[in-house]
This record gives sequence, C-alpha cells and structure tokens, in this order.
Amino acid sequence: MDGSAERPVSDDGASWTGAGNAALTTSGISRAGSLWRLRDDVAHLLPLHGVQPFMAAGLVGMGIDLLAFLALLGLGLGVMGAQLVSFALSTFCLFGLSLRWVQPRLGVTLRPPRAELSGRIAAVVMLALALRSGILASAAALVGLPAPLAILPAIAATAMVNALGVGFFVWPGALAPLSRTARWRLAAVGVVAYSVALRLMYLGVTELIPQEAYYWNYAQHLDIGYLDHPPMVAWLIWIGTGLFGNTEFGVRIAAWLCWGATAFFSFGLAIRLFGRSAAFVTVLLVAVLPFYFGTGLVMTPDAPLTAFWAGTLYFLERALRGGQANAWWGAGLCLGLGLLSKYTIGLLVPAAFLFMLIDARARAWFRRPEPYLAGLIAVLVFSPVIIWNLENDLASFAFQSTRRVSGSFRFSLPELILGIAGLLTPIGLMAAVGVLWLRERGVRRTAVVPEVQEVDRRRWRFVGVFTLVPLSVFVVFSLFHMSRLNWTGPLWLAVLPAVAASLLAASSHIGGAQRWLQRAFVPTIAITLVLCGLGLGYLVAGVPGLQRFSPFPAVPVAWRDFGAQAASLAEEVRASTGEEPVLIGLDLYNVASQLAFYAAGPDAAHGMSVGRGVLGQPALMYSYWYRPETVGGRRAVLFSFSQRQIENPLLPRSFDGLGEVKRRDVTRDGRVVGHFFYRIGRLKAQPAVDGSIFALPFTAD
Repeated sequence: MDGSAERPVSDDGASWTGAGNAALTTSGISRAGSLWRLRDDVAHLLPLHGVQPFMAAGLVGMGIDLLAFLALLGLGLGVMGAQLVSFALSTFCLFGLSLRWVQPRLGVTLRPPRAELSGRIAAVVMLALALRSGILASAAALVGLPAPLAILPAIAATAMVNALGVGFFVWPGALAPLSRTARWRLAAVGVVAYSVALRLMYLGVTELIPQEAYYWNYAQHLDIGYLDHPPMVAWLIWIGTGLFGNTEFGVRIAAWLCWGATAFFSFGLAIRLFGRSAAFVTVLLVAVLPFYFGTGLVMTPDAPLTAFWAGTLYFLERALRGGQANAWWGAGLCLGLGLLSKYTIGLLVPAAFLFMLIDARARAWFRRPEPYLAGLIAVLVFSPVIIWNLENDLASFAFQSTRRVSGSFRFSLPELILGIAGLLTPIGLMAAVGVLWLRERGVRRTAVVPEVQEVDRRRWRFVGVFTLVPLSVFVVFSLFHMSRLNWTGPLWLAVLPAVAASLLAASSHIGGAQRWLQRAFVPTIAITLVLCGLGLGYLVAGVPGLQRFSPFPAVPVAWRDFGAQAASLAEEVRASTGEEPVLIGLDLYNVASQLAFYAAGPDAAHGMSVGRGVLGQPALMYSYWYRPETVGGRRAVLFSFSQRQIENPLLPRSFDGLGEVKRRDVTRDGRVVGHFFYRIGRLKAQPAVDGSIFALPFTAD
C-alpha cells in the first residue's frame, strides 16, 4: 500500500456527500484531524459574552435555592420535599429573571412559538432536576455528606444546567451569531458533558439489574471463560470491585469508562470519514441514543463489546481506507479484546473481507502479511476462551451457536425492527436507513470531480459494508429464530458519522425528507435525554403514586429490601437450627444473582446463594459453580416471585422435608411495591453425578 490517506468532507456543511471537496492530499489528515484539538475547539465555541448574564441569573437562583432548602429543613420538611420545593423556587426565579432582565439586555427578540417555548423550558427544568437528584443521592449515600452539605454540589449543577439551558436552548436567538455547524458543536459539548455527568452520578445509587448481579457473580468465580459469555465483563467487574468494593459503583465504573473509549474511537472515525464537526455530532449521538447511553451505565458484556467494536472500526478504516499498515495491529488487538467481550464482534471479519474484495485499493492487502498477522493477534488475545472451551467440551461455543440455531422456529423480524427503533429511537433509525439508502445517489449527483467521487464512494462503501454485513446476519436469523433486543446495538457505530454529517448538511443540498429529519432530531435528543434522566431519578427517589405502574421486580427499585429480607430469613434458620442455610432462587439466574449480591452479611459473596442447579434444573453458570452433591443435606430457603413456580409438585423430590409456601411483601420507602414467596426445607443428600447440564429433569419456569 502507498500509505496515502483520503481527506474527509469539509466542515462548512455545504454538502454531506462531499461535493466541492476537490482538494485531495496524500499527506493524510493527521494534523487537520487530530483528536487532541478538542480542547481548542471547545474554547472557540463558547461565546462567553452571551453566557455571562444567564450565569449571573443562575447565581441569584443558587442563593434562593440554598436559603429555601435550609429553611425548609429547619421547619421539619424531609430532604426530598425540601429539595423539590427549593428547586421549584430557584427555577421560577431564574426563568423570571431571564425573561424580564437578561433577554432584553442581550437584545434577543427571536422567540420560538409558545408551545415550543414551553417544551424547551420543561426540558431544561427536568434535565436540571434529574442531575440534581443524582448528585444529592450520590453525595449522601456514597460520600456520606449530611443534607446541608450534599445539597451544595446539587444546587451548583442545577444553576449551571438551568443557566446554560436558558442561554443556549430556550432562547435560540441568543445563538444567532453562530454558524449552523458551530451551534451543533456547542450542543454536542453540552449534551455530552451532561450525559457523562448524569451517568456518573447514578452509577452507585441505582440498584443492579439481575444481569449485572449475575456478571458480578462471574467475578466472584473468576475464570478465563464462562458458559454464556466470554470473561471480559467478569475481569472488568473484578477490577472495579477491587477498587471500590462490592458496590453498585464498583460493578459499573468500568461500563462508564468503556463508554469513554467508545466516544474516543467514534470521534476519531467520524473525523476521518466526514470531518471534525461531524465528529462532534457523532459523539453527541453516542451520548444520547438509548443503546449507547445504556452501555455507559449498565455493566453487561455490551459495554466492553461496544468500546472494542468502535476501536476495531477505527483501525480498520485507517488500514482499509487510509492505507496505514500499522493500523492492522490496533485492529487485531481490538478485535481480540472484543471477542473476549462478546462473540458477535466476529461479524466485522466478513465485513472486512468483503470490503477488501470489492474495493480495488483495499484488495492489495490480500498480498500483504499485515491482515493475517492482525488475525493472529486477535486469536492469541482470544485464546483464553478457546482454552476454556477445549476444557469444557466446547460448551460456550455450542451455547452461542448450535444451541441458538437449533431452537424452535420463530419469525421475529418485526421484533428486531422495533428493537432497533428502541435502541436508536425511531428518528435515529429513520436517519440511519435514510443515509444508507441515499448514499450512492448523493455521490453520483454531487461529486463531479472523478478523484472526489472515488473518495466519496470509498467512504460510503466503508459505512455501508460495516453496517449492512453484520445487520444482514441478524435479519436472516430473525426470519427463523427469536432475536434479542440488544444484538444490533454496536453495528450502528459505522453509520453514526454519516447520520451526523446529514444533520450538518445545508438545506439546499438535501431533500425534504432529510430536512424533516434534521428538524426532528433536536426534540428527539431533548426528549431522549429527559426520559433517561427522569427514569434514573425515579429509580432512586421514586414518584409518589407511580409504584403501581412499575411493579417489582420488573423495575429494579427494591432489590435491597428483598436482599435484606432474604438475609433475615437465613438468620432465622441459622438461629433456630444452628445450621448455615443455602439460598435458592427458582428462576434461571435472576433471583439467585440478586440474592448473592444483596443478601446482607459476610457470607453473601461466598456461596450462600447457589442457584437452582442444585435441584437438577438448568441454571447457566450456577450449574458449574454448585453441584447438587456439594449442598446435599443442608437447610435451604427457596425464593420465587411466582407462586406457581414455588408450588411445583416436583420440588419436594429434592428434599427430605419441605415447608409450606409463605409470602412476604417488598417495600420501598414504606410502600409495598411487590411480594415474593419462599419455602424452607432440607435438601436430600446427593451422590456425585456426571451429566449434561442441558439435559436435566425438569424446569420450574
């Protein structure tokens, strides 16, 4: 390869397909596209002369907020009530000052329509409240600050969000001096900063979902492989909990950091495909679209998978389009680390192969050693999982391949499409489909210089191949089998830079449908961010009267109370019999995992929750960790949220004696949000057995 690189589309927004970008270069874009200019970009974007009056109004609001909060606390109102009332007072004052004093001083006369203005104000208020609630909860629960001190950073964040929201979002006329691309860059900086802070504040105060507790149990049984997933998620949780203890924050901090890696590589990829402004907007999309927002908050294999998927795309683009031989080493490393996270990243291999087949310049790599050495690097990094599978009859490979393919017929394409709309929002999905559909037509229509047309074709070829090849696999699978909601999430990283570029395109260069999508994306971003913030706030603080709409355990709002009650039952058995009981959740893994994490006491992480595998039922990794013969003869407490499940007539076969079914309520803040059933008995002594964990006597689901 000659090592030449292709110049991205210019940042003036004139044409998102690259029209007019005739100045090709063979020196690369390393200087113009360096990732390290981010700080300078941010500094040049901020028109501080327009922000200062709003910040002054924000300082007034801060004073009112603090005084009102302290006064209400002194009158005996609770922390939550006091902070809501003081927030309302300070926000009312801020918007009143902005309307009566700040806006006229700035000479801003342009106002959106009344309905739109109300929506913008409501969005800013709810965003401020969501971040405020997270900061207050974290300062009190994690740092241990008393309420008068915990409220201080919450008030500061409230003032900043309100002031900047009023200055840049509520009154759009304040941004009139800025160009379209500058406004998008400024929005990207603000949205990304808010999203990062919001997720950080809620990492340690929202309860784990069952999947996270299950992967935390991976880390308690650290290994080089597991039945249903590779080990990366366990290794990251092990590091996080080693630093921050067995807490929600310790479990999730790696997910938050993985999001940073995803954003970093996505920024770099977008620079090289469509320019710096598109890179800013790409990171905005990564910050706010539901799937990517979730991967930066919830610790599942998707968090590292998405980070390494972004890294693999970045280095493959540098190798295949940029002609950089050294980029293959990064691609091989990221691919191997991605395979240690989740096997689906392997779909980038056929995508790269296809690109090399159909792209004349990239085809030359077939005659070079770098791609093959990159593949060897990936295999070496992935080798721990290969070793584990060889030692366990290829159980994990079978679980994720032949087991899924041999499942019952199910046409799930509609569910797949609806799932993608949920991952990207409906507007995001329409935008992604739109840019893929229109890419070739745009190149043919606008790129009149042959060299420019070839650059554009290669850029769109990369976007199309690395999006459509993985997507086609999931589409075909959904024609015959049940698909999962999260499967397609990472593959859209390849098309997000194109979506970002389309949002920046000048209206004269796009059709009516694309102009409509441009207009629809602003409220979509605001609504999505508001829903994420309010959802997190509800999980932590709740909303009076809404519990009936989110029954536990469907919504993770009372696992701590459930765990405390389970530990209390175990203590009762321990006190009455002098024996150490085991806790058995009767579903596949959810209850057992939450019992392991939330059942209080020093034994919680040392085998007190053993899973239903000891009863001869499928239990994923619990069937490996705990065999029936290891707990035979011990007292056991069975738990289920299904009365039918815990009354299964086959259950007594595993016990020498099994007590009656009892029920307990689960509460949150004194309100009943659900209930569970339990039984106490003594397990039969079991001889050592050898058999497949996939051929067990019965299931109780």
